[in-house]
Amino acid sequence: MKLKYGLAGFAGMVLAAGAANAQISDNVIKIGVLNDQSGLYADITGQGSVLAARMAAEDVGKIGNTTVEIVFADHQNKPDVGSTVVRQWIDQDKVDAIADVPTSSVALAVQQITKEKKRLFLMSGPASSDLTGKACSPYGFHFAYDTYMLAIGTGTALTKSGGDTWFFLTADYAFGHALERDAGEAVKAAGGKVVGAVRHPLNTSDFSSFLLQAQNSKAKIIGLANAGGDTINSIKQAAEFGIVAGGQRLAGLLVFVTDVHALGLKTAQGLVVTESFYWDMNDETRKFSKRFFDKHGKQPSMVQAGVYSGVAHYLKAVKAAGTDDPDKVAAEMRKTPVNDFFTKNAAIRADGRIMRDAYLWQVKAPAESKGAWDYYKLVATIPAEQAARPLKDGGCDLVK
Repeated sequence: MKLKYGLAGFAGMVLAAGAANAQISDNVIKIGVLNDQSGLYADITGQGSVLAARMAAEDVGKIGNTTVEIVFADHQNKPDVGSTVVRQWIDQDKVDAIADVPTSSVALAVQQITKEKKRLFLMSGPASSDLTGKACSPYGFHFAYDTYMLAIGTGTALTKSGGDTWFFLTADYAFGHALERDAGEAVKAAGGKVVGAVRHPLNTSDFSSFLLQAQNSKAKIIGLANAGGDTINSIKQAAEFGIVAGGQRLAGLLVFVTDVHALGLKTAQGLVVTESFYWDMNDETRKFSKRFFDKHGKQPSMVQAGVYSGVAHYLKAVKAAGTDDPDKVAAEMRKTPVNDFFTKNAAIRADGRIMRDAYLWQVKAPAESKGAWDYYKLVATIPAEQAARPLKDGGCDLVK
């Protein structure tokens, strides 16, 4: 098993020494960014997430005379690899918090380890709503989005606009299963019907047989319950099959701005997507995104923005609590609203869900775009209370 590691440290920064600083173990706050560095999710996470974590640490600034270190590793989208990395980080390398972790099957494994070992888990990459449901943890925080949000946004909107029959093309692992489940429930609640589904292997290159089944279903909407490279390839191959030209619509249930960039507007135009972040939302998002773009060469994805949000909120909590004790920091995080460049005064619920608004976007036609990365137009704002699953319905044992 070959593991990939990296390290980027921030020099120690000194304030007046005090009792609070003495409670930070080893005078080091170490955060591990665990994600896909080389596969189908590398574009939406990868080194961009590492950069976002570094930017957050830089912006939070001095925490006593401690050193903040950002380490990273490639989990290769495999739960066993991710679990091995996290156990080594915690047991040998004294990592205090884990960030990002796309691929819900990996994240569910990491959630269990961090719960057992009392380490903070700052999730922005994984989507499964089970992470704040039956698999919730007192140390787990879900920052950017989840499958419930995606379902309520895209699933509900397309069903109510006339797309009342659905067939799902689903990535065959925890994320895809959760997205199909949550989207199917949203479709039915909006008066639609699910007529079938087919599941494909993660990171497959040939979608022909799966798309043929979707086409033959005659469903008005083909729901893509996949992400990253799988979404890009399924949309490209659907165009080759003439599926949209034949009258069916594609619903990209998890589409990132980086996916649209890879597809091009000619192919992606008209897609309706749900995201909690877009680089061109307002002056603050544009300011952050310019800093990010200048260093990374691409606009930040929703996941990468979520990494910044999670790491910054964690470090602010460490500073406020005067300790890196996980129980005290988790309590500080929960009682303090999340404030950053795209979320204002967002509460954190008992189940670890950050209560931020979501947005329904439509991908522009080429003629509507003013240039590179000008891809979205706003359709609707989904208030946080609607975008998040009702607290009582998740099955989280932290909810009283």
